[in-house]
Amino acid sequence: MNWENKDNDPWGNKNDAPDFDELIKKFSSILGGKKSSANGSGDSGSNFSFPPAKMLMYALFAFSILYASQCIYQLDASERAVILRFGKFYEEQEEGLNFRLAGIDERYIENVSLTRRYTQTNSMLTKDENIVDVTVSAQYRIANLKDFVLNVKDPEGSLRNAIESALRHVVGDNTLDQTLTVGRENIAQEVQSRLQSYLDIYQTGLIVQQVNIEKTDPPAAVKNAFDDVVAAREDKERLQNEAERYALSIVPEARGQAQARIKEAEAYKEAVVAEAEGEVERFNQLLTEYLKAPEVTRDRLYLDALQSVLSNSTKVMVDVEGGNNLLYLPLDKIMEENKKKGDDDE
Repeated sequence: MNWENKDNDPWGNKNDAPDFDELIKKFSSILGGKKSSANGSGDSGSNFSFPPAKMLMYALFAFSILYASQCIYQLDASERAVILRFGKFYEEQEEGLNFRLAGIDERYIENVSLTRRYTQTNSMLTKDENIVDVTVSAQYRIANLKDFVLNVKDPEGSLRNAIESALRHVVGDNTLDQTLTVGRENIAQEVQSRLQSYLDIYQTGLIVQQVNIEKTDPPAAVKNAFDDVVAAREDKERLQNEAERYALSIVPEARGQAQARIKEAEAYKEAVVAEAEGEVERFNQLLTEYLKAPEVTRDRLYLDALQSVLSNSTKVMVDVEGGNNLLYLPLDKIMEENKKKGDDDE
């Protein structure tokens, strides 16, 4: 678009901004000036030192752009930066575009959302003076970047030393059985609490997210003997469980048998008492009859006694009057023969 007055801009204002080439010429004239000719008149062609000055200005301009590019930088959402100016803390910068004085400011950038992991294995002495190899892992991240950069020379080295110190303290308060079996979870929780307290005292800027006891083993030199001890302990527990299970099964059965024996004894007692009472009643009745007719009652009792005895005997010996021989009657054989004959007749 063209307009009539070249000194005015498109909005009608006077354009009095200096031209860049004019600035270069003025700056060159200050540095080199004009060379005088023989008659004192200036030669605008050969006596003006324009090219070196212009190159210097371009170099300064390029250096300014390059320096600005070194001063401006960008941080991601998970990154933070600490700026030290002349060796002293100046500010902490967050995500986005940030500025620093290159060559003057020191910049430390860290990912504060990254979860880091450290694992180590150490030989520990337990409460009952046994040695155990413990493998522990810790997950942590940077919570305070200023403390992480300025307070401790090697924060992660301090973390490693603090883990070992906390682990030795906690394992030293537990027995070997607790360390190897049921106490591992409690040990991990105590180590995490103690480790965080150490890091807070040192002001490392780190926060411990989780501590895990990965593995607990006896030393390799005594592992075989320890395995034998563990196997013996497992056999002991197995036998105890079997004994308890047998006791749970046999005790109710024994109690049931005892109750049955008690019931049988009570029933026998009642039967004996009833029978005795019946005998007493029968004896009283016999006594009454005996008093009425002694001889008849006596003969009756004698015959009843003989019948009772002979009914329970299978062999009878008969004394023949006036002879020297005894008559033997095998009643059992006679009864068997009669029974066989009856079966054959049927």
